[in-house]
Amino acid sequence: MQVILIQDVDNLGGKNELVAVKNGYARNYLIPQKFAVEANPSNLKQLQERQKVQAKKEAAMLAEINKVIDVLKAAPVKVGAKTGTSGKIFGAVTALQIARAIRDQKGYEIDRKRISITDEVKELGSFKASIDFGNGNITEIDFEVIGE
Repeated sequence: MQVILIQDVDNLGGKNELVAVKNGYARNYLIPQKFAVEANPSNLKQLQERQKVQAKKEAAMLAEINKVIDVLKAAPVKVGAKTGTSGKIFGAVTALQIARAIRDQKGYEIDRKRISITDEVKELGSFKASIDFGNGNITEIDFEVIGE
């Protein structure tokens, strides 16, 4: 029997996925628990419409992500840090500081958890960080640590 999953089911599939299961599993568990609906022509048509809408949303999201990536790569982000006399900074530059610098200089709010710094930054200079936008969209940006 073929069913359309309404929500994610472990070891079976994800939301809006068409799967083949045994009749008893579908009738006794999936359909009564509202995990799935029967794959009749009406429900299949609704599934296709939901997939079209989802594809349009993903295309719009991808366009927005590419626009943000272009802005971030245009010029390095400047991160200010307090320094000693030898040029070493007190502490280290963190993803939170980079996220705040991007917000202030570029106007985009990026979650600090999406930013990863390749090396520990403890001195002035230019460095690289990567930002994961999700769905395999990862970009590397340049940032410059300047003394305050």
